[in-house]
Amino acid sequence: MGPKKASGKNSVEKKRVMSIELKLQIIEKSESGVQVMDLARQYEHSTSMICTLLKKKESIKAILPAKSVKIIHKLRTSVHGKMENLLFVWLTKKQLAEDTMMAAIVCEKVKAIYTE
Repeated sequence: MGPKKASGKNSVEKKRVMSIELKLQIIEKSESGVQVMDLARQYEHSTSMICTLLKKKESIKAILPAKSVKIIHKLRTSVHGKMENLLFVWLTKKQLAEDTMMAAIVCEKVKAIYTE
């Protein structure tokens, strides 16, 4: 059996991930009447990627990422953002108090925050 051949384009090409801001910008342009083909050319993505993005636009609009988050790999609800913020505040308080933090303690706190 010989080596596998590279199909089509450069097989080393990496997957490009869009930021939340870019996704929202594409959705906004689509809602203002710009066609999918034009958006695909402008942002250098495939039409299928733009169509998938537009199908999920309601979920994307509902996402409230944490301040430092630029890219979200999976669609999340606003509950995840609130949990992150609450956990961040709790961790900051613990660090300021110079308490010892272990993974098990953090996991317990995450479970407690989620159940609330």
